[in-house]
Amino acid sequence: MSVPDDLLGERVIDGPGDMEELGRLIGAALAPGDVVVLTGPLGAGKTTLTRGIGEGLGIRGPVQSPTFVIARTHPSLVGGTPLVHVDAYRLGAAVELDDLDIDVSGSAVIVEWGRGVAEHLADSWWEIEISRQTGGRGVDNACGEIAVHTVELDADAPRTVTISRRP
Repeated sequence: MSVPDDLLGERVIDGPGDMEELGRLIGAALAPGDVVVLTGPLGAGKTTLTRGIGEGLGIRGPVQSPTFVIARTHPSLVGGTPLVHVDAYRLGAAVELDDLDIDVSGSAVIVEWGRGVAEHLADSWWEIEISRQTGGRGVDNACGEIAVHTVELDADAPRTVTISRRP
């Protein structure tokens, strides 16, 4: 797997359009056998990034979260690398991922919520962590009152994306 140096590291992404553009750059660099492990909280932009990766690969879409089907395969429209998009959120162990019988060697595999589950799919992989600032308010006091916290899922709020190569 050849990770272009300019894709590695940390960057701030301003909105969904920029997240998809980053995905297109990553998708253009992926080849069969590449595994990408995506980590980030709900609403961070994992599926948006994957949508851009699909565009970069030239796959048949649409790319949607595979939460309920666990995995979706998107063939290439341009004779290139197909995309397998996996959501490991509901998987309890790596063995459940093995049961999906994913064609890792013939596809680019994106695994949302894959940390701790998908690393065994390849000897090396891309690790992409997306973080976003969360809103909140709370009352913390010595009386032990429960703090009230809210999370604002603002699609236009900046995200920090860290791309690295593992191991």
